[in-house]
Amino acid sequence: MINKKTYENYQIEIPLLAVMLSVLTYLVGAYIIAGFRFIYAIFYLIYCFGIELFVVLRSCKNCYYYGKLCGLGKGRIAPWLCKKGDPKKFVDRNISFYQLIPDFLVGIIPIIAGIILLIQSFSLVTLGLIIVLFFLFFGGTALIRGRLVCKYCKQREIGCPAEKLFNKK
Repeated sequence: MINKKTYENYQIEIPLLAVMLSVLTYLVGAYIIAGFRFIYAIFYLIYCFGIELFVVLRSCKNCYYYGKLCGLGKGRIAPWLCKKGDPKKFVDRNISFYQLIPDFLVGIIPIIAGIILLIQSFSLVTLGLIIVLFFLFFGGTALIRGRLVCKYCKQREIGCPAEKLFNKK
Protein backbone atom coordinates (compact mmCIF):
# COMPACT_ATOMS: atom_id res chain seq x y z
CA MET A 1 0.00 0.00 0.00
CA ILE A 2 1.39 3.38 -0.97
CA ASN A 3 1.55 6.05 1.71
CA LYS A 4 0.16 9.34 0.43
CA LYS A 5 2.02 11.37 3.04
CA THR A 6 5.74 11.63 2.43
CA TYR A 7 8.17 14.34 3.45
CA GLU A 8 10.09 16.45 0.99
CA ASN A 9 12.24 17.45 3.99
CA TYR A 10 11.76 15.91 7.42
CA GLN A 11 11.01 18.05 10.46
CA ILE A 12 14.31 18.65 12.27
CA GLU A 13 13.16 16.68 15.34
CA ILE A 14 13.13 13.36 13.47
CA PRO A 15 16.72 13.36 12.13
CA LEU A 16 17.88 14.92 15.40
CA LEU A 17 16.35 12.02 17.32
CA ALA A 18 17.85 9.51 14.88
CA VAL A 19 21.31 11.05 15.18
CA MET A 20 21.06 11.23 18.97
CA LEU A 21 20.08 7.55 19.08
CA SER A 22 23.09 6.61 16.95
CA VAL A 23 25.52 8.71 18.96
CA LEU A 24 24.17 7.37 22.26
CA THR A 25 24.44 3.81 20.95
CA TYR A 26 28.04 4.40 19.89
CA LEU A 27 28.97 6.01 23.22
CA VAL A 28 27.40 3.25 25.31
CA GLY A 29 29.12 0.66 23.11
CA ALA A 30 32.45 2.47 23.46
CA TYR A 31 32.05 2.71 27.24
CA ILE A 32 31.47 -1.04 27.47
CA ILE A 33 34.45 -1.81 25.23
CA ALA A 34 36.63 0.57 27.25
CA GLY A 35 36.27 -2.00 30.04
CA PHE A 36 39.05 -3.86 28.26
CA ARG A 37 41.26 -0.98 27.18
CA PHE A 38 40.50 2.59 26.19
CA ILE A 39 42.25 2.19 22.85
CA TYR A 40 39.73 -0.51 21.85
CA ALA A 41 36.92 1.98 22.47
CA ILE A 42 38.69 4.45 20.18
CA PHE A 43 38.96 1.79 17.46
CA TYR A 44 35.29 0.98 17.92
CA LEU A 45 34.30 4.64 17.51
CA ILE A 46 36.44 4.86 14.36
CA TYR A 47 34.62 1.78 13.08
CA CYS A 48 31.24 3.42 13.82
CA PHE A 49 32.31 6.57 11.99
CA GLY A 50 33.48 4.42 9.06
CA ILE A 51 30.11 2.68 8.87
CA GLU A 52 28.33 6.05 8.78
CA LEU A 53 30.71 7.35 6.12
CA PHE A 54 30.24 4.19 4.05
CA VAL A 55 26.44 4.67 4.09
CA VAL A 56 26.76 8.26 2.89
CA LEU A 57 29.23 7.40 0.13
CA ARG A 58 27.40 4.29 -1.03
CA SER A 59 23.71 5.09 -0.56
CA CYS A 60 23.07 8.74 0.22
CA LYS A 61 24.70 9.99 -2.96
CA ASN A 62 22.04 8.17 -5.00
CA CYS A 63 19.09 8.87 -2.69
CA TYR A 64 16.15 11.17 -3.35
CA TYR A 65 17.07 13.05 -0.16
CA TYR A 66 20.59 13.95 -1.33
CA GLY A 67 21.03 17.57 -0.24
CA LYS A 68 17.74 17.50 1.68
CA LEU A 69 16.86 16.88 5.31
CA CYS A 70 16.22 13.16 5.37
CA GLY A 71 14.91 11.20 8.31
CA LEU A 72 18.36 10.04 9.35
CA GLY A 73 20.09 13.40 8.89
CA LYS A 74 22.60 12.23 6.28
CA GLY A 75 21.01 13.77 3.19
CA ARG A 76 22.29 17.24 4.08
CA ILE A 77 25.77 15.90 4.88
CA ALA A 78 26.15 13.92 1.65
CA PRO A 79 26.96 16.92 -0.62
CA TRP A 80 29.90 17.80 1.63
CA LEU A 81 31.40 14.34 1.10
CA CYS A 82 30.46 13.23 -2.41
CA LYS A 83 28.92 14.29 -5.69
CA LYS A 84 25.32 13.45 -6.46
CA GLY A 85 25.04 10.02 -7.99
CA ASP A 86 22.42 8.27 -10.05
CA PRO A 87 19.03 7.81 -8.31
CA LYS A 88 18.40 4.76 -10.51
CA LYS A 89 21.33 3.02 -8.79
CA PHE A 90 19.58 3.44 -5.45
CA VAL A 91 16.35 1.90 -6.73
CA ASP A 92 18.04 -0.95 -8.62
CA ARG A 93 20.36 -1.92 -5.77
CA ASN A 94 19.64 -5.18 -3.95
CA ILE A 95 20.87 -5.81 -0.44
CA SER A 96 20.91 -8.91 1.71
CA PHE A 97 21.16 -9.51 5.43
CA TYR A 98 24.75 -10.62 4.77
CA GLN A 99 25.59 -7.10 3.56
CA LEU A 100 24.16 -5.64 6.79
CA ILE A 101 26.54 -7.57 9.06
CA PRO A 102 28.96 -4.62 9.39
CA ASP A 103 26.05 -2.42 10.51
CA PHE A 104 24.84 -5.00 13.04
CA LEU A 105 28.36 -5.40 14.42
CA VAL A 106 28.05 -1.85 15.80
CA GLY A 107 25.63 -3.26 18.37
CA ILE A 108 26.82 -6.85 18.55
CA ILE A 109 30.53 -6.21 19.25
CA PRO A 110 29.98 -4.22 22.47
CA ILE A 111 27.27 -6.64 23.65
CA ILE A 112 29.66 -9.57 23.24
CA ALA A 113 32.44 -7.55 24.86
CA GLY A 114 30.12 -6.75 27.76
CA ILE A 115 29.22 -10.42 28.23
CA ILE A 116 32.92 -11.30 28.32
CA LEU A 117 33.46 -8.58 30.92
CA LEU A 118 30.56 -9.95 32.98
CA ILE A 119 32.08 -13.43 32.89
CA GLN A 120 35.46 -12.04 34.00
CA SER A 121 34.00 -9.89 36.77
CA PHE A 122 30.29 -9.38 37.26
CA SER A 123 29.13 -5.76 37.42
CA LEU A 124 25.59 -4.41 37.60
CA VAL A 125 26.74 -1.34 35.67
CA THR A 126 28.05 -3.46 32.80
CA LEU A 127 24.90 -5.59 32.82
CA GLY A 128 22.75 -2.45 32.79
CA LEU A 129 24.72 -0.95 29.91
CA ILE A 130 24.39 -4.16 27.89
CA ILE A 131 20.63 -4.09 28.38
CA VAL A 132 20.46 -0.38 27.50
CA LEU A 133 22.59 -0.95 24.39
CA PHE A 134 20.43 -3.88 23.32
CA PHE A 135 17.26 -1.80 23.54
CA LEU A 136 18.88 1.26 21.94
CA PHE A 137 20.36 -0.62 19.02
CA PHE A 138 17.62 -3.08 18.23
CA GLY A 139 14.49 -1.51 19.70
CA GLY A 140 15.27 2.18 19.28
CA THR A 141 16.50 1.81 15.74
CA ALA A 142 13.45 -0.23 14.71
CA LEU A 143 11.11 2.25 16.40
CA ILE A 144 12.66 5.34 14.82
CA ARG A 145 12.97 3.85 11.36
CA GLY A 146 9.60 2.10 11.40
CA ARG A 147 7.46 4.79 12.97
CA LEU A 148 9.20 8.06 12.15
CA VAL A 149 11.49 7.67 9.15
CA CYS A 150 10.66 4.94 6.64
CA LYS A 151 6.91 5.38 7.00
CA TYR A 152 7.13 8.90 5.49
CA CYS A 153 10.08 8.41 3.15
CA LYS A 154 9.66 9.48 -0.44
CA GLN A 155 12.61 7.28 -1.50
CA ARG A 156 10.80 4.24 -0.07
CA GLU A 157 7.89 5.01 -2.37
CA ILE A 158 10.21 5.42 -5.37
CA GLY A 159 12.13 2.27 -4.52
CA CYS A 160 14.30 1.26 -1.60
CA PRO A 161 16.41 -1.90 -1.26
CA ALA A 162 15.89 -1.95 2.53
CA GLU A 163 12.13 -1.83 2.02
CA LYS A 164 12.43 -4.82 -0.32
CA LEU A 165 14.55 -6.72 2.21
CA PHE A 166 12.61 -6.03 5.40
CA ASN A 167 9.07 -6.01 4.04
CA LYS A 168 9.01 -9.12 1.89
CA LYS A 169 5.53 -10.43 1.48
